[in-house]
Amino acid sequence: MPRFLTVPALLAATFFTTHAFAAEGATSGPHGEKPTPASSVVLTSDEEQKIKDGKFTAALVWHEMSEYTNAVNSGAQDEFKRIGVTVIAQTDAGFDGARQKADVETVLAKKPSIILSLPVDPATAASVYEPALKAGVKLAFVDNSPQGYVQGKDYVTIVSDDLYQMGHKAGVAMAEALGKKGKVGYIFHDADFYVTNQRDGAFKSTIEQDYPNMKITAEAGMADPARAEEIAQAMVTQNPDLDGIYVTWAEPALSVLSTLRSAGNSHTKIVTLDLNEPAALDMVKGGNVSALVADEAYNIGVTVARAAAGSLVGKSAAPFLVVDSLAVTKDTVKEGWKTSLNRDVPASIADAMK
Repeated sequence: MPRFLTVPALLAATFFTTHAFAAEGATSGPHGEKPTPASSVVLTSDEEQKIKDGKFTAALVWHEMSEYTNAVNSGAQDEFKRIGVTVIAQTDAGFDGARQKADVETVLAKKPSIILSLPVDPATAASVYEPALKAGVKLAFVDNSPQGYVQGKDYVTIVSDDLYQMGHKAGVAMAEALGKKGKVGYIFHDADFYVTNQRDGAFKSTIEQDYPNMKITAEAGMADPARAEEIAQAMVTQNPDLDGIYVTWAEPALSVLSTLRSAGNSHTKIVTLDLNEPAALDMVKGGNVSALVADEAYNIGVTVARAAAGSLVGKSAAPFLVVDSLAVTKDTVKEGWKTSLNRDVPASIADAMK
């Protein structure tokens, strides 16, 4: 359920995203913002009543619709319903910046009070949302904001993952899978994208600092997910004795899984990030996949909706809000799916668990 699966999205991430390095042990936002827990966004009963009395409306202008976005969207829809904000439009730009610009112009005809969005291309997104700014619409974003926009003036907040926590939990999960010893392969996202860079870095530092009997003995950068299989084959061929492989997110992890299966390797464990049905299915069947570390995507939607609605009644929000993450294993897959995506596990996984 990552938001960077397609090549257009990857290219946008590679060339246009503002880069920020996390301080040791802490997540930072796309512009270096300090993280504030999403749980800090609380509305009083008086504020909720004012929102209900205001008869406000919202438009959800998404970059694309994936498992991840569906969960974020569901959280936003549920929270708006709870506090009396009517959702009047929902769009899917298919990772096309020009289409997202047209989507903003289309929804503005319905005069929304709020627009929630994840910008396809932050470097050129200022012009995408400019008509909404001029119309006085409250903007709130997931993961990133348009270049040049000022939080508190041009937009309410950015809501994302606790990126360092996700990578750290992946490191702990790998250690648990390997009994805290062994050789590890490390496949990282070789692109300037603050989300993956911080998650990958946290995994690496966790292994290096916390587990003296584990060693990263093979590393490979992946700039293009389409090359994941080739990268996996090279790593597994050159390092047949790896006990575990970390992969930057779940889609390329499937290429690593396929490579291990083709080699008849049932020994090497995989830990990756984000929920994915085929990877989870392998995990519950006792295959190579040991853990999937996921964010609370549904809660991202709840938080961004709540913060945006609060801004309509004078409540300010911190610039960068982060939700928790969880390591999902064979034993916790049912609860993990519910916590992350607020829905039941897919039927294929439920059947395999019987």
